[in-house]
Amino acid sequence: MADKKTIFVAFAMEDVKQRDLLKGQALNTKTPFDYVDMSVKEPYDKEWKDRVRTRIRRSDGVIALISKDSQTSSGQRWEIQCAKEEKVPLRGVWAYTDDRTKLDGVNTVVWTWDNIKAFIDSL
Repeated sequence: MADKKTIFVAFAMEDVKQRDLLKGQALNTKTPFDYVDMSVKEPYDKEWKDRVRTRIRRSDGVIALISKDSQTSSGQRWEIQCAKEEKVPLRGVWAYTDDRTKLDGVNTVVWTWDNIKAFIDSL
């Protein structure tokens, strides 16, 4: 197996169950990546942003779980913008089968193990 990759997952807090599902998949299969969780339970202050930026910089890639809630999630949108600024590879994954929300500048794919693996393998 190739070296494990560190992946930062950006998500809207409304989609925390989908984040948990992705985390569960990562823990219960032979995945080629480590999972970095920076769930937000405190205000988006400068200290939080500094910690997130540091973790995004240390990541090999960012997976953004995209849903209708992504459009209004200031934290997730900031994380996506940060990944772009830091030039960390970014892939959007639709969080739900019946939600195909698009975010400008985010290449988003259907949530399948093959699509996630292909992104990670490309890093």
